[in-house]
Amino acid sequence: MTSATDPHPHPTVTADAPPPAPHRAPPDRAPRWSLPALIAILILAAVLYSWNLSGSGLNSFYSAAVLSGTQSWKAWFFGSLDAGNFLTVDKPPFALMVMGLSCRVFGYGTWQMMLPMILLALATIWIVHASVKRVWGHGAATVAALVLALTPITVAINRDNNPDTLLVFLMAGGAALALRAVRNGRLLPLVGSAVCFGLAFNTKMLQGYIALPAVFAVYLYAARPGLVKRIVNLLIAGVALAVSSFWWAAAVSLVPADDRPYIGGSTDGTAWDLIMGYNGLGRILGGEGNGGGGGGGGGGFSGTAGIGRLFNDILGGQISWLIPFAAIACAGGLLLRGRAPRTDPTRAALLLWGGWTALHYLTFAMAEGTMHPYYTTALAPGIAALCGGGGVMLLRAFRTDRRWAWVLPAGLAVTAVWAVVLLRRASGWNTWLWPAVAVVMAVAIVGLLVFRSATGLRVRLLAVSVTAAVVAAVAGPAAYAWSVPSGSGGGMGGTNPTAGPSTGSGFGGGPGGGGAPGGGGGQGGGGGGQLPGGTQQGGQADGQSGGFPAGQQGGQMPGGGNGQVPDGAGEMGGTAPGGTDTGSGTRPGSAGGGFGGGGMGGGGMGGGASSELIAYLKKHQDGAEWLLAVSSSQSAAQLILSSGEPVISMWGWSGSDKAMTLARLEELVKKGELHYVQIGGGGMGGGPGGGGDVSTEVTEWVQKNGTAVKESDYSSTTGSDTAQSSAPSSSSSESNQSIVYRLDPSDVG
Repeated sequence: MTSATDPHPHPTVTADAPPPAPHRAPPDRAPRWSLPALIAILILAAVLYSWNLSGSGLNSFYSAAVLSGTQSWKAWFFGSLDAGNFLTVDKPPFALMVMGLSCRVFGYGTWQMMLPMILLALATIWIVHASVKRVWGHGAATVAALVLALTPITVAINRDNNPDTLLVFLMAGGAALALRAVRNGRLLPLVGSAVCFGLAFNTKMLQGYIALPAVFAVYLYAARPGLVKRIVNLLIAGVALAVSSFWWAAAVSLVPADDRPYIGGSTDGTAWDLIMGYNGLGRILGGEGNGGGGGGGGGGFSGTAGIGRLFNDILGGQISWLIPFAAIACAGGLLLRGRAPRTDPTRAALLLWGGWTALHYLTFAMAEGTMHPYYTTALAPGIAALCGGGGVMLLRAFRTDRRWAWVLPAGLAVTAVWAVVLLRRASGWNTWLWPAVAVVMAVAIVGLLVFRSATGLRVRLLAVSVTAAVVAAVAGPAAYAWSVPSGSGGGMGGTNPTAGPSTGSGFGGGPGGGGAPGGGGGQGGGGGGQLPGGTQQGGQADGQSGGFPAGQQGGQMPGGGNGQVPDGAGEMGGTAPGGTDTGSGTRPGSAGGGFGGGGMGGGGMGGGASSELIAYLKKHQDGAEWLLAVSSSQSAAQLILSSGEPVISMWGWSGSDKAMTLARLEELVKKGELHYVQIGGGGMGGGPGGGGDVSTEVTEWVQKNGTAVKESDYSSTTGSDTAQSSAPSSSSSESNQSIVYRLDPSDVG
């Protein structure tokens, strides 16, 4: 038996040295199978991320912002929902900028918007593969790439225009550069890592920082330079991090409030409040538009906050398949490197990817604010790296040290048992799969034990056993992943995408939770818009802004089919707003009809307007900047997509934004920049903005001074003079109807 540092290994090896093989490639050259395997995985991932993409519903909230960014460079910079720049989305604009540039070059449409996101998703696989390969070799890198590509929630979110795909790419790039800085001791990779995390901050604010403590701690502990030099380098990297993180917020602050849009999600219209509140501590502690705890904003989508949340019936099938094995592999790998030097690159990689996984796990498990299932895609690179790298270390220890002979088989057995549990939760879905996983893994474990000490040609039988174990481990995630592009599972459209069959009871899946095959079906959950009666129903909604109770059907809008907008509003066929061909057969944010499609998956509707009313408003716009003002961002987004015109969202996504005041409304009307305001539906949304004194004041003023638009003024199918713009709820009271009012400068006293 040789030591880990023996420069002349022989057939008997230690846990830290790779076993020899008859056809082992020289250390400076990749095995012949390595590149073809990576290419095959990338092709597989490309198919999963893009197959039948035009039939998927994107998030209309972001689709509208991208469209607005193609119409106005100011909207592109601020991330405005509307091209008139009244209100921004509730995130920083970096992801919108990337998609917006693509649409400016190639035209606006589903594929044009999603092309850069798919390429970034593939680049993330390549980054993780390259990072793992440098430490653990080609076999480990191949396993890591495969695990990442087949993570179910990663497949679901990489088919959507939410910013998480870009977020994970930037964080993975930052981690890989940090490991390079640890190995070579140079400053430039560390600065590059800091810039990546800074750009991740400008993609999703504080979520981009979750792994940062592990990254900087590993550099401080394991990098080659002396302690003083390491500290100085980290300080320099900190400056780069600050500049790359806060340039946008600082630029926004330099623009006078009257010349910039209201920053959506904030309480005072500033980017700094958005950073610390709604997109900061509000996500962890609740409040700030994020609900009041695990049973509020977070519980509706991902279950009650707690240490076991990621294993529950909503999140388990999305991300947890290989978490137990990753934990075992990380702990085992660290024990195997226990006496290695401080600068040991293998231990540094284990600490970084282990810290990445642990920090994300704890953050998502314990978050009391809004917690969507797709947030957990950020765990995937860490899990993948640990399964690949740590798994190879366990395999080597299994072959060379009797004390470790039980660890790898135990880890694989736990993986199989948990896969069976997850698959059996999906009652009636691919019922053959869980017995197949159990049998294949059992045979693989037996093969490992029988051929543990094999030499010569019998090593190939050991390799077959290892391959069978990998196949059994990824079979469940692969089935969940394939269900999304194939239309046999997944749900919630673009607002809250998930993979696999319905197993949960919250908005993230389950009965009434958006788990219908094909991602639609109108089951309640996460779409946007306004429910009958005025309660907001949005993907970011919280306890104060309503939402369907678990198990209640809610995707069918009044007067329409599943996911169908009342009166057929917004059916654009294969053209984008303004008649531009999307090249995809459906408009971004649509799943084949209506504004949101797919049972509100694209953002929902409610409080919207029929196509006839939209035509009427455009005809009588009379030079106004905005076509209409509505209560919520969900309604505004779909109207923007349908009309191609700027539409004001007065109260933002969750109904808590204070963007519109009576003084501001009077100013817009007096200048002739806005003529039409939609009110009604049981109030103007939920939360302080939509249901408080401000909205009441605005509502009363509009009703007193405006002229209601009669349905007979624009509809060719009714003779009614009822003044309403969308189908009423089951209640016949006028307060539950959405009514459009005309306002002119002469109406302002």
